[in-house]
Amino acid sequence: MNKDLLGISDGKLYGNNDMAKVSCQDCKGCSSCCQDMGDSIWLDPYDIYQLTKNLGKSVEELLTKEVELHVEDGLILLNLKMTGEGVPSCSFLNEEGRCSIHAFRPGYCRLFPLGRNYDEGKLTYFVLKDACPAPNKSKVKINKWLGVPNLKSYERFLVEWHVITKTLREFFAENGEEESVIKAINMKFLQIFYLTPYQGDDFYEMFFKRTKEMKLFLESLGIGRQS
Repeated sequence: MNKDLLGISDGKLYGNNDMAKVSCQDCKGCSSCCQDMGDSIWLDPYDIYQLTKNLGKSVEELLTKEVELHVEDGLILLNLKMTGEGVPSCSFLNEEGRCSIHAFRPGYCRLFPLGRNYDEGKLTYFVLKDACPAPNKSKVKINKWLGVPNLKSYERFLVEWHVITKTLREFFAENGEEESVIKAINMKFLQIFYLTPYQGDDFYEMFFKRTKEMKLFLESLGIGRQS
């Protein structure tokens, strides 16, 4: 079971067809989950695909203002940037305290106040403990709450992305002294999954092609090769 379940609120794991008490009546002006989040709102390739496609910006352009790089367990990832004086807020939060990219917001934002649990290739969900301050939440079906088209393909993508990033983090933890190798892997990882534009409408086909490319690169370094 994923260690993130230490933050579980009701002791339950949910499938995407289950109902969970997460709805907060359209937030009613609250934007606490969009403020002071540090570098915790990680962006996966699907998030980047959605942002670049809908905003008409390249990743390089997003990195000048709305997005930033950070290192997590040796792995370089992208996250939403917090900006502003006082309490830092998401760079996509408008003056009215509303999300300006709500229709194509990142997966972490769609998920909240849920968390994901990965167990032997299966993805389930749980309600995060004390994550959202809104009272009197109502139940809603998780697939409706997420609002992602073709959820089956999306979840398959998430599982594969989890496997890739977990493999790299474990390798970095065991080989932290190999700085040149870690740098080469990170540069390849960023280029394949983030910096190279996703052309066309079938994100998942493009992603799994890139996954094969990354696996071949890692196997050339003796990482992830089956004995």
